[in-house]
Amino acid sequence: MLIFQYKLIKIFKMNIKNLLNKSVVDVIVKKELEEKLKAGKKLKVKFGIDPSGSYLTLGHMVPVRKLGEFQKDGHEINLIFGNFTAQIGDPSGKSKVRNALTQEEVEKNAENYIAQVSKFLDVKKIKVFWNNDWLDKLRFSDVVKLAQTFTVQQMMERDMYQERAKKDQAIYMHEFLYPLMQGYDSVQLKSDLEIGGTDQTFNLLAGRTIQKAYGIEPQHILTVPLLVGTDGHEKMGKSLNNYIGVMESPKEMFGKTMSIPDEVILHYFELTTDLSINEIEKIKKLLKEGENPRNLKIKLAKEIVSIYYSKKEADQEEEEFIQIFSNKQNPTDIEKVNLNKEKLGIIELVKNSGFSGSNGEIRRLVQGGGVKIDGEKIDDIDKEIDLKTEKLLQVGKRYFKNVVK
Repeated sequence: MLIFQYKLIKIFKMNIKNLLNKSVVDVIVKKELEEKLKAGKKLKVKFGIDPSGSYLTLGHMVPVRKLGEFQKDGHEINLIFGNFTAQIGDPSGKSKVRNALTQEEVEKNAENYIAQVSKFLDVKKIKVFWNNDWLDKLRFSDVVKLAQTFTVQQMMERDMYQERAKKDQAIYMHEFLYPLMQGYDSVQLKSDLEIGGTDQTFNLLAGRTIQKAYGIEPQHILTVPLLVGTDGHEKMGKSLNNYIGVMESPKEMFGKTMSIPDEVILHYFELTTDLSINEIEKIKKLLKEGENPRNLKIKLAKEIVSIYYSKKEADQEEEEFIQIFSNKQNPTDIEKVNLNKEKLGIIELVKNSGFSGSNGEIRRLVQGGGVKIDGEKIDDIDKEIDLKTEKLLQVGKRYFKNVVK
C-alpha cells in the first residue's frame, strides 16, 4: 500500500513538473503556482483567441496543447473569443496598424475554431465566452477608470511602438486600449491562470495589473514558445505563407513538414508532437551523431499527420513521399479535373485546377520553373495549354492533377 502511494505521489509531482516546464518559456509567479497545484487547487485557466482568420495553424496549437494538459489535470478551461477586441486588432508584434474586422467577419471566422481545438480539448467541458458581452456595455467613465491602471510611458516601453516611433509611423490611441481590454477579460472571469505565446506577455501581465486594481487576486501567467514557420525564421503565420494549417490535407501537412529547414527539426518535435522529453532527447542525440535530417523529418511529419488524422494516413503519405522524391515517380492516385475549356492560359489552368495560391504566386511559380505539363517545365506566363487530351499538371513538388477539357 505504501509503495502504491509513493508511486502516485511521484506521478503527481512529475505531472506538475511537465505542466510548468515542458514547452514553457516562463511562469509568473512559478513558486506560488506550483504550491497551489501541489495543494490540489483547481484553477480557472483563461485562453483568448481573436478570430482574425477562418482557420488555425500548428503555431496556434502550441498553447492549445498546454491547455489540454491542464484540462486533463482537472482544471477549468475558459476559452474567450475576442469578438470585440478583434474588431480593434491586437498590435502585439506588429510594426504597423492591424486592420480592424467587422462583427460579421469575426463571427464567421470563429465558426470553425472550436472544431479545430477539439483535437486537444474536450470541448464539451470547456466554458466559452465572447468578450463583446461585457466590453460593449462599458460606459465611457468605465473606460476612463480602466485607462487609469496604466501610464503612457508603460505602453511606450513596448518594442513595437519604439520601432514605429523611430520610423515616424503612426501609433493610434485605440491600440493602447487593447491590452486594457484583454486584462479586463481576466477581471470578468476572475481567472487564476492565463496561457499565451511569448508575444502576448505584455497583454497577459496587463491582466495581473488590472485584476489588482479591481481588488481581485492577480492571475498567474504561463507563456509558451512561438512556433517558427516553414521558412525557419519568422513566426508561423498565414500572412507570411509559412504555415501548416490544422485543416490542411494529410498530403499538404506531410509535404510542408518535409520542407522545413534542418535546423528547426528539434524545435518542431518539441512544440508539435506528443513525444516525451526523453524521446526528444534521443532525437537530439541522433542529430548530433549525424543522422540524416530527412529521416528525422519523415518521423516528424508522420507524428504530426497521425495526431491530426491517423497513423494509417501518415504511413500512406510516407510511402507516397518516398515514391515521388526518392524514386522520382509520380503519385499513384492523381485526381482528375474537368475544366470545360479546350484551351486555357497556364495561370488560369493552375488556378482552375484547385490550386489555392493567388494569381501572383502562380505567376512567380511559372516564371521560376515550378510548373510542369506532362513533365515539361512551362516558364511562359502567357502559354496556352491544349486540353483536348488529358494533361498531367504539376505545381511545385507536391501538387499533381490530371486536367482535361
